[in-house]
Amino acid sequence: MRKLNVCVLFGGISPEHEVSLRSAESVLNNLNKEKYNVFPVGITKKGDWILYAGTDYSLLPTGQWQEFAGNRRATISPIRGQGLLSFEGDCVVRELIDVVFPVLHGENGEDGAMQGLLQMAGIPYVGPQVAASAVSMDKTLTKLVADQASVPQAAWVLVRNSELQNRMDVILDNIESRFSYPVFVKPAGTGSSVGVSKAADRQALQDALLQAGSYDEKILVEEFINGREVEVAVMGNNSPMASVCGEIDSGADFYDYNAKYITDTSVAYIPARINENVAEQVRELAVQVYSAIGCRGLSRVDFFVTHDDNRIIFNEINTLPGFTSISMYPKLFAASGIPYSQLLDQLIDLALED
Repeated sequence: MRKLNVCVLFGGISPEHEVSLRSAESVLNNLNKEKYNVFPVGITKKGDWILYAGTDYSLLPTGQWQEFAGNRRATISPIRGQGLLSFEGDCVVRELIDVVFPVLHGENGEDGAMQGLLQMAGIPYVGPQVAASAVSMDKTLTKLVADQASVPQAAWVLVRNSELQNRMDVILDNIESRFSYPVFVKPAGTGSSVGVSKAADRQALQDALLQAGSYDEKILVEEFINGREVEVAVMGNNSPMASVCGEIDSGADFYDYNAKYITDTSVAYIPARINENVAEQVRELAVQVYSAIGCRGLSRVDFFVTHDDNRIIFNEINTLPGFTSISMYPKLFAASGIPYSQLLDQLIDLALED
């Protein structure tokens, strides 16, 4: 059987660029080189596409990969049948690609933009398609779908960054009339908790709105849910399956970007510290959300389980979740009996399904 040509995309013009580099390092180190010809293509913060010529993937998180001798400028052609094009002097080298694994988080990678390019090019790719990616990336749209699917979730309001300068006091008054402190403030279109804040008073709320507005025009303000943070990995196309439940104890005020990727305060419990009946309900709701949005391939679905009465509250869905060595998605499936390398095989197989 011939090897499949797999293009792994990483980096990107996104606030989550650095997380993508770390995820890609793990993916590239765990792809079975006996089964795949791997073409690592990095996208710099400026938007340059580079076919990385090295095999030392530890250079990705440091940024040294960009200067590696033998690198070539590259692009995926939107013209069907052309695949990956790289440029060496006046010559164009063409590689037909069987499947793309977009290890891209956030804007321009997880929001349907890259998926649209790959769909135009006729190249199969890992993960949900354009519409599901766009809906999942915009937390306000996700909440509308979840509401239509009768999935319990936190109460929320939408604020627009363009209104903050002239209507700040009105917006603050409206939020305070709806919710008690603390509240969570999130940019609608970021992942990895980028730009997310927990506000305990009016001044903190104002600061949080301005911070979130620096990332996105749409800002989500949510009521505080006092509960465990429980995550489920989902995989599949027409018949999705859910992993065991995992729980994050952030060791901080909440599971923000620093707790996820910089400090070592967070602790993961796999399985989650909830009873079996509640865990099964969480898994069923994860698949329900996944299917309602129309996801394919993979997603991680996050919930709160309240401390006092075990209510299950949907939080958000991530269509291209972290794949770093400490990320929950691969760890959850490893705990479900599917080790990292085999998980990658299955995701590639799902991408190639009709």
